[in-house]
Amino acid sequence: MSRVRCCATLVLALILAVPASAKPYLPADDSVVLERLPEKIDPSLREVKRLRAALERNPNDLAVAARLARRALEAARETGDPRFLGQAQAALTPWWTQPDPPGTALLLRATLKQSTHDFDGALSDLDRLIARSPRDGQALLTRATVLTVQGRYAEARADCARVAPLAVPLVAVACDAAPASVSGEAASAYRALTVALAGAPVRNSADLAEWAYTLAGEIAQRRGDAAVAEAHFRAALALDPRDPYLLAAYADFLLEQNRAPEIIALLKDYSRNDSLLLRLALAEARLPDAQEAFQAHRAELKNRFDAARRRGDSLHRREEARYALELAGDATAALRLARDNWKVQRESADLRVLAAAAKAADDTPALREAADWAHRNRLEDTTLDALLGTR
Repeated sequence: MSRVRCCATLVLALILAVPASAKPYLPADDSVVLERLPEKIDPSLREVKRLRAALERNPNDLAVAARLARRALEAARETGDPRFLGQAQAALTPWWTQPDPPGTALLLRATLKQSTHDFDGALSDLDRLIARSPRDGQALLTRATVLTVQGRYAEARADCARVAPLAVPLVAVACDAAPASVSGEAASAYRALTVALAGAPVRNSADLAEWAYTLAGEIAQRRGDAAVAEAHFRAALALDPRDPYLLAAYADFLLEQNRAPEIIALLKDYSRNDSLLLRLALAEARLPDAQEAFQAHRAELKNRFDAARRRGDSLHRREEARYALELAGDATAALRLARDNWKVQRESADLRVLAAAAKAADDTPALREAADWAHRNRLEDTTLDALLGTR
């Protein structure tokens, strides 16, 4: 699950956390049942069904198609189920291959490509949209996010500078803090972010504040300040205790702190989400009294990764690499998956997985590649330093 997040002020730019070759699953027949939506659990998913029915009556209604695509993207983020991405793409069918569709369709198409890790395709659409509308803050923020995930930090920060006069201060500061904090300016990025958070009216933008608190927690965690990181994660959870990205980030923090029982309590109701099920299983593996649940969840994860591979879905390569390394004990497979993932997305979490797999596989060239990237970008990450044996 990548850094792509949702914020309140620029509604769709950071909707989803997911990196390139994967394509949404599009059934060949309309009668194929993907899954019975858990409407009793989440009544808001009824809107997806209602909008699909409305769009079937008029497939070229861009307003309805846009609402459906946005809701399907949100459902993918909320549930962790990439099959909703197929519904989002289906909604955009009339505009999917158009070279110059309306701006609304172009932005949604870029967002969906980003969500399925077609970053080059997303950037192509965003470049076209920004050339047409240079002050489109949504498009600039989305492009900055994609560039950050690709490790193109200077370009990302240039877009964030263009966002600054178009958005509230916290959006601009958080936009810049994401790439700055992993390219040699972690301390200054963290200071700017916490100052902006202190001055932001949280009550009017809870989603935005939750995104910023999560980012602050991740920066503090990478810098080795566990107490401060926890305070930020807890502040974010107070604003949205169900955000899958936040839950995964906090669970990873708790794993680093060897606090497995707290992860069980945190994630026990979120096993439908592949990324969260992985963290749950990683916690159960450490607890003698949770071995029965661990065995069941490990088997379920294997089945899900196998099914994703059959669908041609490679959205969770990072998670599958962790599964192979930490749960299946297959360092060779883990390194192959981590290398494939690194070709697509280059966040600090991806680098940690690559380094851990390389170390377990005793692959010196891969370890050197990870160390060279960290050194070249002046990445401050205490967990990665421990893996690499660097300061």
